[in-house]
Amino acid sequence: MSEQKIGFVASTSAPAQEAMSLLKEFYGDSPLDEATVIVALGGDGFMIETLHQFIDRKLPIYGMNRGSVGFLMNGYEDSDLPERLEAAQAATLHPLLMRAECRDGSFVEGLAINEVSLIRESRYAVTIRISVDTRVRLDKLICDGVMVATPAGSTAYNLSAQGPILPLGSRLLALTPICAFRPRRWRGALIPETTSVVLDILDADKRPVTATADYTEARDVVRVSVSQERQQTLRLLFDPEHDLEERILAEQFQP
Repeated sequence: MSEQKIGFVASTSAPAQEAMSLLKEFYGDSPLDEATVIVALGGDGFMIETLHQFIDRKLPIYGMNRGSVGFLMNGYEDSDLPERLEAAQAATLHPLLMRAECRDGSFVEGLAINEVSLIRESRYAVTIRISVDTRVRLDKLICDGVMVATPAGSTAYNLSAQGPILPLGSRLLALTPICAFRPRRWRGALIPETTSVVLDILDADKRPVTATADYTEARDVVRVSVSQERQQTLRLLFDPEHDLEERILAEQFQP
């Protein structure tokens, strides 16, 4: 990565802002519209924000942890940053595209790096029909919600909902229910990343549902389609000794 033009971004937390000031003093600061690599300082939530911010520019993004959760971040050090960027390994990700149809006939689209999730809006459990590549696979799932998670997002909300961790390169997505009531034994499915999933909300007028793709929210949805957006490519940079695939593998052996 020769002739690096490093642009820095940071979350609003004091540790992240202090780190950014120090790194700018050490290495200079290229304007973000001229940068060839972005260094993001914060936690995983801020990394997701940064990926969305620069998604159309396809810039490599190198994160350093100055937040509470840093699964997608490298360890923070203020020394040898150009050398670390030069040696970093890239992980290529493709986001999910959500297209949600609402009860009023409107449509909402959004990209998700972690997951597309559906969740009930009221005290009532919701009923969802699940189709995979136009074929109905589950006629009636009664639950609090359901999600489709990427490998990078499989250690976030998906893991909290007892979903599986997916290694990068698995070419799979996790289809995970949230508090399934019927069928009780259904714990979700692993589906190919090329799959198109359609989630139909049954009795949507009585049991409203919200669909969320990272930061894009659609309320009172009646149908949600989810597919991988191959035209969008994200590049995360990781130190060789602690890359994302190793983190995903290690997470599966945590007590």
